[in-house]
Amino acid sequence: MAKRLTIYILIGMILGVVAGYLVRVAVPAGTETFEYWLKSFGLLSTIFLNLIKMLVAPLILATLVSGIAHMGDSTALGRIGVRAIIWFMLASLISISLGLVMVNLFQPGAGVDLTASTQAVGEVKKLDMFEFIEHVFPKNVFQAMAENNVLQILVFSLFAGVGLSALGEKGAPLVRGAEALAELMLQITGYVMRLAPLAVFGALAKVVAQYGLGILGTYAELLTEFYLSLMVLWVLLLGVGAIFLQRRIFSLIRYIREPLLIAFSTASSEAAMPKLFEQLDRFGVPRRISGFVLPLGYSFNLDGSMMYASFATIFIAQAYGIDLPIETQILILLTLMVSSKGIAAVPRASLVVITATLAMFDLPVEGVALIFAIDQFLDMGRTATNVVGNAVATSVITKWEGMLEVEEPAFADRPHAPSHTTHHGARGLELQEDMVEDQRKPAAD
Repeated sequence: MAKRLTIYILIGMILGVVAGYLVRVAVPAGTETFEYWLKSFGLLSTIFLNLIKMLVAPLILATLVSGIAHMGDSTALGRIGVRAIIWFMLASLISISLGLVMVNLFQPGAGVDLTASTQAVGEVKKLDMFEFIEHVFPKNVFQAMAENNVLQILVFSLFAGVGLSALGEKGAPLVRGAEALAELMLQITGYVMRLAPLAVFGALAKVVAQYGLGILGTYAELLTEFYLSLMVLWVLLLGVGAIFLQRRIFSLIRYIREPLLIAFSTASSEAAMPKLFEQLDRFGVPRRISGFVLPLGYSFNLDGSMMYASFATIFIAQAYGIDLPIETQILILLTLMVSSKGIAAVPRASLVVITATLAMFDLPVEGVALIFAIDQFLDMGRTATNVVGNAVATSVITKWEGMLEVEEPAFADRPHAPSHTTHHGARGLELQEDMVEDQRKPAAD
């Protein structure tokens, strides 16, 4: 299905460019007919964006509540969880900051003239630090859900997840409900993504009809500069991993090649998860470690998606001629640091977080349609980066715990995942059994 969807998206892109160009050359600009065509094209992408917004609140709530509740309360889980969160937060800070630095350095949106659309947008919302902090904490969770206020939903999810973890068996029905809600949202996301080819067609047709074929040069520039930024992030992630793993970092790269190709071709981190488990087994990571850290990382450690979120947000502001002061960019960074933790491991789910962030800072949400036209290609790179980041994080935390085992020869035949219990006793087996139900659950692109 993923391959067919990619083909349909490519077809939608081509047809969108052709249709937009035909309208631009055949219909006089400014006429009622021209505006009718623009509205018709725009309707397709608008419907898709509205459906994406529909998923924001329940997706983030369910993903985080179930993820936090499954962290457990044992000493071993607590220690590993703390170390994982420290790593994830540092990686998040590096990824988002690098995205801001690179997008300000390259200025990919500076040549796009969409300033005529800013009249309907208004000024960028200016929040001082006190207003920002006050705005984070919800007065009414239902109001926060209705308004898609991501930060307030995240605060409630944090309290709810920790509370359910403390309740134990009493809270188990609610945890299962959160898991079911998360699965439902992922299922609905799959349905919504089937409309992606139509949305791509409409977005590209409208932008080409309105601004001409010159906009395609901006897309090429955006792709090139984003992938250069991803290369810098890979060097940083693997370099930090080498500090802990030393020469074994090269073995890790060799082992994760196949999951990387799966993630890149399908643009879905979730699709690569089963193979990533298997390859980390071969590398020497006990399944009781990977079964906890990897699903947690799929919610909290999506380095490529986080860098893309900051890169795309500032790109849209540049395209609309909006000058964001450094204070506002720092607030956007802090917002993305938290809101990116609810990104789902499905194709193009980063758009959910970008849309919510744009809305929060009164930036033009319709700018998402501008990047959506090529988001498939952007998503392939950032998804592969997510896999690299989580593979490095899991391996480093295992090494940090002193539990990294001797890697298995690459030519060995291993149809089943190892238990890795012989080295760590009965307590390890108990911990593994507690986690086995969680290790395959999709957490959070």
